[in-house]
Amino acid sequence: QVQLVESGGGSVQAGGSLRLSCGASIDTYSNYCMGWFRQAPGKEREGVAQIEKGGSTSYADSVKGRFTISQDNAKNTLYLQMNSLKPEDTAMYYCAALFSCRKGVVVPGPGYWGQGTLVTVSS
Repeated sequence: QVQLVESGGGSVQAGGSLRLSCGASIDTYSNYCMGWFRQAPGKEREGVAQIEKGGSTSYADSVKGRFTISQDNAKNTLYLQMNSLKPEDTAMYYCAALFSCRKGVVVPGPGYWGQGTLVTVSS
């Protein structure tokens, strides 16, 4: 069982930045596809960014150029740097260790999930 704990959410104004963190209970990065996902009120959960097992990264079109996913293997921690935030980025953000993923396709799937951290962007 893998436990994931997100932190770093909060309220910011449009144009601002936040960095989300996801701490894992074990070394996940060699065995799982690590990703960030989000769910806005009344909408389905969607993919934001992921790091595939080989280290390649993929992003949803809506966040390309604004968000950066990274990981610190020594700390078993996944990050999501979010810049130039927009009101439409408002959502609960989830970290996940997926059993598998496809390069370039960032979608939710089976795996271990955190409880989420809320990001609110005001205009």
